[in-house]
Amino acid sequence: MSDNATPRHLMLIDGQMCQAEAGEWITSVDPATEEPLGLVPRAREADVSRAVTAAERASVDWERVGVTERARLVRELARRSTARADELLEIEVRDTGNTRRRMTKDVAMATDLMEYFAGVALEQKGETIPASATGLHFTLRQPYGVVGRILAFNHPFMFAGSRLAAPLIAGNSVILKPSEESPISTTILAELCQDLFPPGVVSILTGTGAEAGASLVADPRVKRLTFIGSVPTGREIQRVAAQSAVKHVSLELGGKNPLIVFDDADPEAVANAAVAAMNFGHQGQSCGSTSRMLIHDAIYDDVVERVAAKIAALKVGDPLSDNSDMGPLNSARHLERVRGHIQDARDDGARLLTGGGRPSGEQFSRGYWLEPTFFADVTPDMRLFTTEVFGPVLAASKWSDNSELLAMSNGVDYGLTASIWTNDLRRALVTAKLVRAGYVWINGTSTHHLGTSFGGVKQSGLGSEEGLEELYSFTEQKTINVVLPGELPMRI
Repeated sequence: MSDNATPRHLMLIDGQMCQAEAGEWITSVDPATEEPLGLVPRAREADVSRAVTAAERASVDWERVGVTERARLVRELARRSTARADELLEIEVRDTGNTRRRMTKDVAMATDLMEYFAGVALEQKGETIPASATGLHFTLRQPYGVVGRILAFNHPFMFAGSRLAAPLIAGNSVILKPSEESPISTTILAELCQDLFPPGVVSILTGTGAEAGASLVADPRVKRLTFIGSVPTGREIQRVAAQSAVKHVSLELGGKNPLIVFDDADPEAVANAAVAAMNFGHQGQSCGSTSRMLIHDAIYDDVVERVAAKIAALKVGDPLSDNSDMGPLNSARHLERVRGHIQDARDDGARLLTGGGRPSGEQFSRGYWLEPTFFADVTPDMRLFTTEVFGPVLAASKWSDNSELLAMSNGVDYGLTASIWTNDLRRALVTAKLVRAGYVWINGTSTHHLGTSFGGVKQSGLGSEEGLEELYSFTEQKTINVVLPGELPMRI
């Protein structure tokens, strides 16, 4: 398909759907076929500056709108998004490669979070402090002004839609920069926002991270930044942001998350959970995937055999088909990265039980395909044990005593999620406390529960999202001290 025949989508700046000032475009490719799927504007520094100027101007009046009206508009955005859910689903599947069965939840998760934050809008409460006998001392919360949010490729609409809600309800104007790898659904979000919010309150800029993203981070007028993506990029954002101004930065970064299996766990339940928790329907491209199985040696062989059989039975195919368990990876560049990690695991001596290559068949001659892959006997000195793959590669390791388990669990730079499997409640709770992770499941995996804050520790990030903490994080606290004249009477 030529560029002239490829659909063109627009971005949102200052209430207008528009092209980039330079007239340049980015081609988004269907990862299943390598065919052009759509063109989006290639925003550069001039476009970012225009969006920030509009956002800064709009933020003053937006704060004055009042929280109940802001919440009403966010609820309306949820309603509009739901009305176009089928259209969004098809675009998301084709643009990301994620399977239809898994992506059906993404629009609903975005709208659920919009509704949640609208529902807790009035929880932005201050405090009164009895600091003196002759005064009134209280706090209140105020918005930062302009918020920039840079998003990952794996859940484009869910991240974009849900991450608008909290900063808007807190009274900020918001500039979203989706990933250039899967941007098309966010242009539909831009259409939904265009006539709903005052000009400048919401801007959605398509472009590369190196150009549009870097310009957004470096603009000193953007007082609050968030990023979802890799650790190296997150650290670079911290550096650039600090050079331009003092900014509040939140980061949701990578994970090398353990699924901890004690000797009393049910091997079949664990095997089912391990496959589900690897998010093969997203090709393992999920920061919360529990990609390290740490299995007690008493049941190690049993569990590993069951997991290998289940992964080998997964059907790789057209992500639009309800029969497919796994689609293609998101891009050619990412596929090569994951292949490199697989080769590292082979070179280090891990035992490959299934997968590792490209699926056979004519339908896989084009596209970014890879088999779901499972390595056993992965030891802590191997690269696969410590390095985030962000792909469909699961590793299994064995342990024999609790001190060894804790050393293995916490012996990586990451600390995002963990899953613990045991029938002993005391052991589960003690382990949950000792494991260094921000979000822990006991006898469960994968699910995000509405209102429970999600975030990591160590190199997995700063701050939490999807709960009240996210809403508060888009406000600054101010303390006001009122000196009451004269002596206060002891009674009326």
